[in-house]
This record gives sequence, structure tokens and C-alpha cells, in this order.
Amino acid sequence: MIIWKNTSTLDGYDNGLMFTEDKKNAEIALLGSKLLVLDEFPNLKGIFRAGIGKDNVPEQKALEKGILIKYPSQETMDIIFNETAVFTCNLIFRMLYGYVGTLNPWYKYDRPELSKKTLLVIGTGNIGQRVIKYMKSFMTVITFDILQNNNSELQELMKQADCVTLHIPKMDENESFLSREKLAAMKDGAILVNTARGFIVDEDALFAEISSGRLRAAFDVFWQEPYIGKLKKFHPDKFYMSPHIAGYTDSFLLGCRKALDSLISELSHD
Repeated sequence: MIIWKNTSTLDGYDNGLMFTEDKKNAEIALLGSKLLVLDEFPNLKGIFRAGIGKDNVPEQKALEKGILIKYPSQETMDIIFNETAVFTCNLIFRMLYGYVGTLNPWYKYDRPELSKKTLLVIGTGNIGQRVIKYMKSFMTVITFDILQNNNSELQELMKQADCVTLHIPKMDENESFLSREKLAAMKDGAILVNTARGFIVDEDALFAEISSGRLRAAFDVFWQEPYIGKLKKFHPDKFYMSPHIAGYTDSFLLGCRKALDSLISELSHD
């Protein structure tokens, strides 16, 4: 089967696969997080989404055209959920312990204990719940659920948090969810961590807050990837960046390859 891809996710795990850059010849589309325009693929038979999130997969239109869609197994998805949560915790610790002192000259900064700090988890789904579970042993954790709470509640929670971490899905209604107004509600010196989707934060508003020195942030996801935007100049201290690797483990990649091979097998026997 001939495969077209818009992701590098399985690079290094693609032995024996046949690829093309010609959308007209593609029989399978291997997708990352970018949108798939189905009308550009006249001979497409299957779609494999190498990751979590279905917002870029035209499921209904594919179904109408008889195109088979496959996602990673639940076992592989659980790996992504857990590793993304663990990586989020890593970013939280990295930012909270970012300024502990200097070596030359030898100088130690005093700091409040972690137990005196508050973490706000926005989004309490598969990843958010894991972050809550892991972090509640270290600091006070408060939560906001986009389906159960309202924006006025969020404003008050933002004022309490030393660190805010985002775990909400990419949907049209969530674009710039963290608006200029909401970012302004964060306390001075607070940290924003995002391993969800870049576009749920107002980029211009975040740039203004970081430029002023009022906020710092750590992002694993961006408004476009690779990210070359204006916030990049603040890496690594004020705006720490990682290249969308939160769930990127060997077990996840092997699980994706197994699911892709299964799709190829199904289509080859049709």
C-alpha cells in the first residue's frame, strides 16, 4: 500500500513501508495533528491517525466514501495519556525550580516550599486526571472542568494559582480559550504549562505577558509546528519549548506501527 504522510511520528519505525508525496496516488494517509483535506486524495482507502485527538480527521466524509479509519489501540492511547501527564509534571517542576541559584558566583536563592504553592489543572479528562493524581502529593491542586464550570469561576481560580496547566481538547469553541483577559487574571510570577494544543492560548496576549516579565510558560505544543514564532526568542528561561514530544515514547511508536500494519493488512485483503 502506498502511504502519504503529514507527520514525522513514525520516522525510524517505517521499515518496509512505501511512501509518496503525490496525494493522487496515495492509498493510505498517515496523519499527525494537521488537518486532512479528503478531496485531495481520489484513491484513498484508509486513514491512520498517529496520536490522540480526532479533530483533524474527517470521519463522516470518510465513512461516506467507504474509507477505513484506524486509531492507536486503547493500550497505546493509555501510554500516551500517562506519558503526557508525566511530561507535564516534568515541565511544572522544571519551571517552578528554574531559579534556584548560581554557580559563579556561588549563590543560593531562597524559595517557598512546593507544598505552599497551588496548581490549577484546566481539563479533567484522561490526561488531566493523571496530572491531578501525580501532583497532589507535592502541592495544592485545584481544578476547572470546561463542561461543568463557568468562566467566572475560572477567573477566580486563576488568581489563586502559582501554576496553570492545560488539558482541554482542540475544538473550535476552545480557540484562544486562554484569552488576554484570562491571562491577565493570573497572579504575578505565575507559570503556564501547555501540553494540549497551542491554539487554545492567545499567542499575542501571552507574548505581551511574558515580555513584561509578569508570567513565564512551558509549551510542548504550538500554534504552528515547527514553531518559529515570536515567543521562541524567550526560550529556555521565560518560554521553555519542547518539540511536541510529551507522549513520544518507544512503546507509543511501536504501538502506532502495529496499528498501521493492521490497517494495511485489512485493506490488502479487501
